[in-house]
Amino acid sequence: MTQPEGLSQVRLKVSPEVARIVGPGAPREAQLAAARGALPLSGGDLLTVLCFLCTSADAEVKGEAVRALRTLPLAVLQPACDDPSLHPRLLDLLARVRLNDVALMKRVVNHPALPAETLQFLAERGDAALLAVLAGQPERLTPALISTVLANPNTSAALKARLGCEEAKEAPLSAEEEEGAEEVFPEAVDGNPDEVEEVSDEAIAALLQEAEAKGISKHQLALEMKVSDKIKMAMTGDKEWRNILVKDPNKLVHGAVLKNGRMTEAEVVTVARNKTSSDELIRLILLNRDWMKNSEIRKALALHPKTPLPRALRFVSELPLGDLKKLAKSRNVSNAISTTARKEVENRVKRGG
Repeated sequence: MTQPEGLSQVRLKVSPEVARIVGPGAPREAQLAAARGALPLSGGDLLTVLCFLCTSADAEVKGEAVRALRTLPLAVLQPACDDPSLHPRLLDLLARVRLNDVALMKRVVNHPALPAETLQFLAERGDAALLAVLAGQPERLTPALISTVLANPNTSAALKARLGCEEAKEAPLSAEEEEGAEEVFPEAVDGNPDEVEEVSDEAIAALLQEAEAKGISKHQLALEMKVSDKIKMAMTGDKEWRNILVKDPNKLVHGAVLKNGRMTEAEVVTVARNKTSSDELIRLILLNRDWMKNSEIRKALALHPKTPLPRALRFVSELPLGDLKKLAKSRNVSNAISTTARKEVENRVKRGG
């Protein structure tokens, strides 16, 4: 097994458990056992040990370590990938030995400590599915990264168009890009809606009557309500309740607000303009065909950081010229958005408006 590229000099601060395995004078038997997964290591410690053993002068130890890195299931590596303090070099290691593992690379790309050079590596070597994942991270799309993605032979015409390449502007999204765009939106993680207790209208009415008798405000009551009560109120309550519960941290609750039959398009515009609105709220807005006919909603979604990049770029191309000119100079949006706005302005000027 060859040593993974870019790992000849890795210096990390390690735990005492890791030091006993990779430090000077560490027993070869312990290193082999660690490389083969026979020691009780997990998360960052396991990844750190394997990183060091991949550079071992012992061919057997190095081979076992590289093999482990290439075959460990996502469930084993997930604790490390979800640790915000994970060292950037370990993320780089995973990127280089598991480049074609899209499920793992999605977690690597989302890690806040991922180095810029690793992103460039992924953009240069990634396949169509991985490039779609990168395109779903507009805050990371620097001009250099966009150039690398555009130069990758695996980049489809549709993705090139979404990144501002005029030659491919009208191409439809590929299956991989549609999947990458959807991946921006995880399922609601705060509970299973099928397991939420159903609440009757009478129960809610009694709850409100009791609160009114005690002089408890709606905001105070919302803090004390069970999740099932909040969901019921989100789906049936008045505008004041919708304004309160759309800010609830539970995705099942604030997502239910958009399923309220009395939700107005003006309220939807407000939600879409709020940069702190969750990915679940943006997903639900995008799925509503009636709301997507509203130009103000589409404009707000074009500027929202949680709108999948392919959709956002489509909305940008629809904006009035004045809005495009402001957007082209804005520093509050991703480079992909401002670049697309600038190119759209240039095209409209050439066409005479």
